[in-house]
Amino acid sequence: MIEQLAIFSENRPGRLERITAALAEAGVNIRAMHVASLGDMGVVKMVVDRPEDAHKALRGHGTVRKVPALAVRVPDRPGALHDVTVVLSRAGVNIENASGFPVSDREAILILEVADVSAAEKLLQEAEFHVVQEAGFGGA
Repeated sequence: MIEQLAIFSENRPGRLERITAALAEAGVNIRAMHVASLGDMGVVKMVVDRPEDAHKALRGHGTVRKVPALAVRVPDRPGALHDVTVVLSRAGVNIENASGFPVSDREAILILEVADVSAAEKLLQEAEFHVVQEAGFGGA
């Protein structure tokens, strides 16, 4: 399991600049990021190297929540996401949010939000998927 930060704030120019400035000043490294617009509001989700320090640095930049998530290392090939979804869906696990990115020409990281992170982690490990335990993504 990893901790992802969700920052809810107004959707206007300069919002992301202020968030990234606070993290840079705190010396926090962003490992993955996703920005979504929700009309007048927006959500920035980040995986960082030091979630507790980032959480403190982002006070005053909107509502900040720590969200448990799974980071799963998969081969970077067609069907890899499907392989993960099969395991989870057959066990009745709903993927609430997901993102992914390549870490090399052979591997990718999927970041998954589910209701019961521990149960999903166990299912994926039993299916021989590599669940990453820290935001450094295991040397990715």
